[in-house]
Amino acid sequence: MEIEIGRGKKARRAYGFDDITIVPSRRTRNPDEVDIAWKLGPYRFELPLVASPMDAAISPATARTIGRLGGLAVLDLEGVWTRHEDAEAQLAALADLPDAEALHRLRELHAAPVKAELITERIREIKSEPGVVVAGALTPQRVRRHYEVALEAGLDVLAILGTVVSAEHVAKDDPNSGEALHEVLNLKEFIAEVPVPVVVGGCSSYHTGLHLMRTGAAGVLVGVGAGAGSTVRRVLGVGLPQATAIADVAGARSTHVLETGEYVQVIADGGMRTGGDIAKAIACGADAVMLGAPLARAAEAPGRGWHWTPAAAHRELPRGGRVHVGTAGPLEQVLLGPGTDGSGTTNLIGALKRSMATCGSLDLAEFNRAQIAVAPAANHPIA
Repeated sequence: MEIEIGRGKKARRAYGFDDITIVPSRRTRNPDEVDIAWKLGPYRFELPLVASPMDAAISPATARTIGRLGGLAVLDLEGVWTRHEDAEAQLAALADLPDAEALHRLRELHAAPVKAELITERIREIKSEPGVVVAGALTPQRVRRHYEVALEAGLDVLAILGTVVSAEHVAKDDPNSGEALHEVLNLKEFIAEVPVPVVVGGCSSYHTGLHLMRTGAAGVLVGVGAGAGSTVRRVLGVGLPQATAIADVAGARSTHVLETGEYVQVIADGGMRTGGDIAKAIACGADAVMLGAPLARAAEAPGRGWHWTPAAAHRELPRGGRVHVGTAGPLEQVLLGPGTDGSGTTNLIGALKRSMATCGSLDLAEFNRAQIAVAPAANHPIA
């Protein structure tokens, strides 16, 4: 339903996770009977979890741990880990700085060049864990520069990530030479060249999601400015609340299946703080969730209780800050429990399975069809 903003502009109502609730079904089942496995390309994962490529949450060590537990961790191949040999020490020093100094230092760390030898080293560090799928993220602007090094090192999954990624980027040519002023990535042509599954995002609408699916991507990330610490909506004024965004892109997935017979994974990216948020994301249509801040609360996280997005280090237009998230417990406890309190920030996967069981859903596809109600909740701060 459209709402009139003024005589010349109409808008529709959009919903975030706090605006909706999952309606239990007439049937229930035991949580240990629920199947939460999903596939990305040829790979099967026991947990519908993709760890966001954020330096504060994902190091080669935490990527190995998440892989062992059954999830997929994505390392930022343009972050501190591939710019600095002593990344662990740099991040430890960063944690002790006041906010203003920390953000300035973060931008200094990102001013160093990405080193090909460090991309190779970090990927091989993760791959040293037998059976772990190795994923890395690059921006559309730099993916052609670095992806071949990553593939040669053994990268299994490539993520092409930006604040907003489109399948149709329009750029002007130089009026003198007639050549492009900026190199433009043709996603469809590029993905066809890459021999590993490619995940692209973010997006937040039906049409953008559908266009990204038509590029041949194995997965599409849904979320623009939704994560903790992101100020995209404040700085750029763009975005869409996650519940509506996920439902829109899930609708695009259905259209794409009808058109091509190909099923593209929809991955909710950002805006999830608790197990309940994760359950709502799946119920809205996501196949998996990408988490950043909840994993930055793990004892092993390299941010040491702090969280920030890659856009916070942008030299010209930072779109994020540093957020103190604290420490909730070991990574395994954050994901698989036991829960430490009633905040919903530990045993995230256990909460998802119990929510699915409460609705009688046997697997993620069935939970995608769970009934949703609009029921805005009071905002209770999470300790």
